[in-house]
Amino acid sequence: MGLEAGEPSSFLSLSSAFSYGVASMAMVFVNKAVIMQYVHSMTLLTLQQLATALFIHFGQVLGMYKRKDLSMATAKKLLPVSIFYNANVAFALASLKGVNIPMYIAIKRLTPLAVLVSGFLRGKGKPSTQVSLSVVCTALGVLVAALGDFSFDLYGYSMALISVFFQTMYLILVEKSGADDGLSSMELMFYNSILSIPFLFFIIVATGEFPHSLSVLSEKTASASFSVILLISLVMGIVLNYTMFWCTIVNSALTTTIVGVLKGVGSTTLGFMVLGGVKVHALNVTGLVINTFGGVWYSYAKYTQKKKLPRRVAPDEESHPHK
Repeated sequence: MGLEAGEPSSFLSLSSAFSYGVASMAMVFVNKAVIMQYVHSMTLLTLQQLATALFIHFGQVLGMYKRKDLSMATAKKLLPVSIFYNANVAFALASLKGVNIPMYIAIKRLTPLAVLVSGFLRGKGKPSTQVSLSVVCTALGVLVAALGDFSFDLYGYSMALISVFFQTMYLILVEKSGADDGLSSMELMFYNSILSIPFLFFIIVATGEFPHSLSVLSEKTASASFSVILLISLVMGIVLNYTMFWCTIVNSALTTTIVGVLKGVGSTTLGFMVLGGVKVHALNVTGLVINTFGGVWYSYAKYTQKKKLPRRVAPDEESHPHK
């Protein structure tokens, strides 16, 4: 997805990468802050998608940008991608109810391992030794950190691991479908939101979360501080998706992935101190250091591997951006 013709300026490249890094880091903390006060994560996700759809629609009405008419053929192509995307985010939000931020980030770094295993099972061949070792290092770090996690929560860990599975499926579908060809960032976001809303509404009704979650939300919004955090969460949902796509277009999918790993280092450090913090245990810290080292090593291995390849290469789902 990197632009082949006309290299972007260094300022534009850095701006897009920095914007995505900041938005991605902030989103984890904002969602955690909301979930600590409002446990109905599926309703929160529905509201985020609704806010995105309304923002894009009114932006078009006001003439801020142009958008192609909705196409049923494109919608059908993007439907499976949208379902797996929302399943990934839904389980990730649910995991934040019981998992502290450093452990959440560590578990999410297992995605490349899941992608490598699925690729191997689908006959894509063995990855390089460096990529394999870095991914094993990341997984080992999660196991060590979990052994030293005072706040171990089986439900939270399970939700995070299921989120990794759906994220892997989402990346594989994106690579296979090529459904994003010819669509702008706003159009992709609009399709995703429109396709998501009916699916998410069915889920919150079927699980009994709705309408009780709305009455709870109505009570919570009486608090000015919660209303501000909720509003920031809705806005950040739009900003994160936009900056992720912007960074990928201006730079490459690989750059976006590396930025995601590096912001994870900052998020892990901050996660020990804010939103309740984390009780420090030697095993937990050691495991998180191993996990973070594995993540950085993986990024370096993929970067050097990419530099050795010819200019035009087939899409690589391991290098596709993810939350």
